Amino acid sequence: MDKIHKLEELIIKHKVDYYSGKPTISDIKYDAIEEELKGLCPDSPALKLVGSSPSNESKVPHKKKMLSLDKVYNSHELIEWIGDKSSIGTYKIDGVSCSLIYQFGKLVLAKTRGDGRQGEDITDKVLWMDSIPRELPLAQDGEIEVRGELFSTKDNFSSLAAEMENIGLARPSSRRNIVAGLISRKDHVQLARFICFTAFDLIAPNLELSSEEEKFLKLEHLNFDIPPLFINPTASSLEGIIEDTREFMSEGDYQIDGLVFSYNDLTLHSSLGETAHHPRYKIAYKFKGETAVTQIKKIEWGVSRNGVLTPVGIVTPVELSGAVISRVTLHNFGLLKQYNLKVGDTIEIIRSGEVIPKFLSVVKPTVGELDLIKQCPGCSGAVEIDDIRLRCINSNCTARELETILNFVQKIGIDDLSGKRLQEMLKQGLIKTIVDLYHLSIADLLKLEKFKDKLAKKVHCNIQQSMSVDLITFLSALGLKGGGRHQCGKVVASGIDTIEKIFQLTIPQLAQVESFAEKSATDFIHSLNERRELISQLQAVGFSFMTGVVEASGPLSGKNLCITGKLSQKRSVVEDQIRSMGGRVVTSVTSKTDYLLTNELESTSSKFKKAKQYGTPILTEEELFSL
Repeated sequence: MDKIHKLEELIIKHKVDYYSGKPTISDIKYDAIEEELKGLCPDSPALKLVGSSPSNESKVPHKKKMLSLDKVYNSHELIEWIGDKSSIGTYKIDGVSCSLIYQFGKLVLAKTRGDGRQGEDITDKVLWMDSIPRELPLAQDGEIEVRGELFSTKDNFSSLAAEMENIGLARPSSRRNIVAGLISRKDHVQLARFICFTAFDLIAPNLELSSEEEKFLKLEHLNFDIPPLFINPTASSLEGIIEDTREFMSEGDYQIDGLVFSYNDLTLHSSLGETAHHPRYKIAYKFKGETAVTQIKKIEWGVSRNGVLTPVGIVTPVELSGAVISRVTLHNFGLLKQYNLKVGDTIEIIRSGEVIPKFLSVVKPTVGELDLIKQCPGCSGAVEIDDIRLRCINSNCTARELETILNFVQKIGIDDLSGKRLQEMLKQGLIKTIVDLYHLSIADLLKLEKFKDKLAKKVHCNIQQSMSVDLITFLSALGLKGGGRHQCGKVVASGIDTIEKIFQLTIPQLAQVESFAEKSATDFIHSLNERRELISQLQAVGFSFMTGVVEASGPLSGKNLCITGKLSQKRSVVEDQIRSMGGRVVTSVTSKTDYLLTNELESTSSKFKKAKQYGTPILTEEELFSL
């Protein structure tokens, strides 16, 4: 199979070179490659590729309508919808819906959702996608239909953009838009190989399935990728699921715009039925978005843990979703280049599930060209362009290490250690890695600016106390890919509740744990193995792990707190601090909410208005933590 893929890639490359007027091999050598592929796989779509293949524009009916989803925008409404029914949730992937028809195990048709009643035949594009099996591994009687989402990952989008530019096409700027664009193209259909597919529904009358969970398990057995699953979420676990979803929206390798929940019992699907617009047994939880127009005043660059430089626009302050916004993410270097973004541009921004708003579009550009940064803002070292990213090439970059250490400090819960103080420690050579924190003495801390004996002893004590921690918190602090607090909690809850069991964990074992699929399990295990030495070093300095989560008690015990507006720290950090004092974080204000946390004395947010309506006490961060 690898040989076939290599030959297909060669044919694609040489066809692209040929039709762009830059052939790199003779016709005789090219013909020999084609003949070899014909012998191994005579039905390969690469053999049918021509310079300008028209797409099949015929409309194909759906036997069962492909409907939209009803939506809710807060967890209170979602909890009411779930009620006492068994349910299952997944990420809502932001892509293009697709239906695949298999007859006796063979793919015979692929189509878009279209208007819900009929879609467009896109079989010629789907044949290029590695994530869609052409034949199912198990014998299947009659016809089955698999529905899912077509989308592009960060890495695939980067490779796609480079190839499109190489063959003279406009460089794409939107992952979602380019998927829709590629499946409707009449030429260059080979570019569809950069599109991925994840399955979310199975229609198979001959299969005896009783639950939504069984559907997903069956899809996995049929070799389809499936999204992470959240089975039977409760009112309390929903908070963690929503927080992890927010994090994935910012840092995940594909785009999502919320969650989808379904009743697990398929008999309910039949009895509840559908409206003309949506099924009554399925609902979408979305982060409500709001847009505004503002002007870029300055562009700052941050450095991530893997060395990628991330541009942030400092903008004219504007109110958005009840908060005054002065910073907006500009995504990456590729987007800056695509839109020629610069100081003075008037732009549209959006805020939905993310803490920091995002750039949407240019409303009015100013005169000039993009001024590209030449040095890493953290270490002043050289930077290089890596497709749509700008990357610091210095593996010892202090800014990269700072972000790694800061993430750990915030997640593990070491109070009084800000990014500024960590930066000073790095500058003075007191620390270089996470482990170095645990070798610091009080005398070392006294070398820092504004550190007196009392503060030095307090910080030293906080660092030492952090070595006694529950396993869930420790794992989530490591920055594992796909290792948000909710996922780590599911691992521990499944019985993998010691560090020794964690080290013995395999990908197939983890894929059986709720909230994990094969891909997310693979990412988690690979990421864990990369940090194995760090974990051993932390154990060596005295880390010990308690099973489960320590039930905190304190001044907020039994209290429900809701948060709105901008905070001085990451929201996840503040939420962990609230939990450490015994409090519970909720996502909406009701009559049962004890406090609303906000730094804004006046706000137009719905949470603020409801707090006023219910007479809920409103606290600033300073007031809350003075408790």
